[in-house]
Amino acid sequence: MKLQVAMDVLTTEAALTLAGQVAEFVDIIELGTPLVKSEGLAAITAVKEAHPDKIVFADLKTMDAGELEADIAFKAGADLVTILGAADDSTIAGAVKAATAHNKGVVVDLIGVADKVTRAKEVRALGAKFVEMHAGLDEQAQPGYDLNGLLSSGEQARVPFSVAGGVNLKTIGDVQRAGADVAVVGGSIYSADDPGLAAKQLRAAIA
Repeated sequence: MKLQVAMDVLTTEAALTLAGQVAEFVDIIELGTPLVKSEGLAAITAVKEAHPDKIVFADLKTMDAGELEADIAFKAGADLVTILGAADDSTIAGAVKAATAHNKGVVVDLIGVADKVTRAKEVRALGAKFVEMHAGLDEQAQPGYDLNGLLSSGEQARVPFSVAGGVNLKTIGDVQRAGADVAVVGGSIYSADDPGLAAKQLRAAIA
């Protein structure tokens, strides 16, 4: 299972600092949506140039113009981009077309999708590299939220998947047992007193 750090910081400088602290222990470096919106495509380029050996993931959360938005992100240095699972099939197919042209990949983010299992199978058939079983920060803040719904959907879908939504040192074992290909960790790394140590401990927890 790969370890992905979600960098929900707001400046390229902060992203480069954080990436430098954790790169040794992670496989995928994600530029969170707030970072991409705040700093633009230049942030993608900066992180890729600093860490050319890592998979750089641009969390665009594209809902329309899939081919165009994926293309500009790939040209900027992204290896993976996200398209929302709620988008039209043609939007996902367009992004996949761009990914094929650049030899890169599309991840379909199932945030807000009620039937994640069915949609996961559909978008995989459209060419998604994997799907992200994702609960956003707002959903995680609701009373009674836990990770089990995402893990269950991932197990049932039987397609390559990642899990994002409160993954931490206590739950990463559950994520791996569910068969996830990627564990996505945000706050447990970037909010830690020592992000490098947090990433190292998460890496060590992956069997």
